[in-house]
Amino acid sequence: MALVVAQEVPTSSSMAVPHGPAGVGEARHRMRDQLRRGGVAESVIDDAVLILSELLSNACKHGRPLDGALAGDGAVRAAWRVERSGRLVVEVTDGGGPTRPAPATPSVTAHGGRGLNIITALADDWGVRDDACGEVTVWVVVDDDVHDPDAGHRRDDFATRVGAPSVSEMPDLGFAGVFDELG
Repeated sequence: MALVVAQEVPTSSSMAVPHGPAGVGEARHRMRDQLRRGGVAESVIDDAVLILSELLSNACKHGRPLDGALAGDGAVRAAWRVERSGRLVVEVTDGGGPTRPAPATPSVTAHGGRGLNIITALADDWGVRDDACGEVTVWVVVDDDVHDPDAGHRRDDFATRVGAPSVSEMPDLGFAGVFDELG
């Protein structure tokens, strides 16, 4: 009689995504389906999909495609994995760019610049890894243990974790004093 031991196989994927907005939707859809099949909580999946979207958008806006292709041609690489420990990691790799990924402090009226701040608020950790070929990978630990019953509940205090300057710290608006008089 043979004894068969079932082991949980980690959920992982890696895909080339066109350098531009065209492939972002496909990557999000693939990630969502795969994580659902892996039994990951919907709230964690929602966070992971948002993080993937932000990373891909940043890679296409600020980074070059892989393999020296011209912007708009070529691809970047998206990868995610649920490790045996339950840790969910998302990575996006591009061909590098003129600046290093870092959170910005956009103005209230800016149309962008909030992506890494959103990632910082949603994720357990994130960072940047460079390799010898000039490729840059931004990695994000979405959740340390997707098998934990409380996984994904970080959104309860999301607004307090997203840094934004107070109105009184923005003298250029010209009406900060009005709010002070109301208090």
